[in-house]
Amino acid sequence: MPTPTMEDYIEQIYLLIETKGYARVSAIAEALQVQPSSVTKMVQKLDKDEYLNYEKYQGLVLTPKGKRMGKRLVYRHELLEQFLRLIGVNEENIYTDVEGIEHHLSWNSIDRIGDLVQFLEEDNDRIEQLKQIQRISDKNE
Repeated sequence: MPTPTMEDYIEQIYLLIETKGYARVSAIAEALQVQPSSVTKMVQKLDKDEYLNYEKYQGLVLTPKGKRMGKRLVYRHELLEQFLRLIGVNEENIYTDVEGIEHHLSWNSIDRIGDLVQFLEEDNDRIEQLKQIQRISDKNE
């Protein structure tokens, strides 16, 4: 299992490849706000663990294992953002909250959150009832 830091790198590399078609050390460093030397060390570790193939000065390519993991990590991040929006978390808190919790939830918990999001979105009345509860709660604070 990758560490939370490894997950951050895999997720970012996956996103860069999906949006730009490639992921360079400099772009990864900028996105994660780390030094390029840190990226190089992690990329070498991810290569050793078979999440990607890396050749110095040649760039990197995610392996099928890395692509699967990257896709799953992006799904987790997007699902948690969707969930927090749905339950009424203030927009300015969502990114920080997701970054704070995404590595601490089991995949079982992520799957159950996905079920809950689907359940709530299947019927707008459920979402409206939740908003009514929140309005009452906000008035009582």
